[in-house]
Amino acid sequence: MTISTSNSLEDTALHAQKWLQEITAMYSYKNTALVVGLSGHLGSGKTAYVKAVARILGITEEITSPTFVIMKMYNISYSSWKKLVHIDAYRLEKKEELDALQWERVVADPQNLILMEWPENVGLIEFKPLTDFHFEITEGVHHIEVK
Repeated sequence: MTISTSNSLEDTALHAQKWLQEITAMYSYKNTALVVGLSGHLGSGKTAYVKAVARILGITEEITSPTFVIMKMYNISYSSWKKLVHIDAYRLEKKEELDALQWERVVADPQNLILMEWPENVGLIEFKPLTDFHFEITEGVHHIEVK
C-alpha cells in the first residue's frame, strides 16, 4: 500500500501519469479489462483523478461523473488501451444492476481500462480489481491510497 498526498490538481495529474505508465507496462498482456476501484467520500477526488487519467489518455472532451447515466465510454489510443470506461456506481445497490451495462462484455475486453467510482456499492471486490484506490481529504489535503 502506498499513500500519496495531492495538494493540487497538478499533483493529482502527476500521480495519475506515473500510475498509468506503471500499469500499462505491467498489464499490457492481459486477457480481461483492467478494473480500478475508486473509493472515498463525496468530493474526495475520485472524478478529479478520472479527469487526470483521461487527459493523459488524450481525451479532449469534458469529463464529468456519470452519476445519472452510470457509465460513459471514451475511445482512446494509448498503448494497449482502446477505451476508457468510467462508471459511477453511487446509485447502484447490487452487482446484478451492472448487467444493464453489459458488464460481462465490457470487463471481458482486454483493451478496456475501467475506472469505477463507488465500487463498494456493487461488491467490486468479487471482480478482483488489480488496483484499488481510496481517496480522502484531511484538513483540506487530498490523500490517495493505493492498495
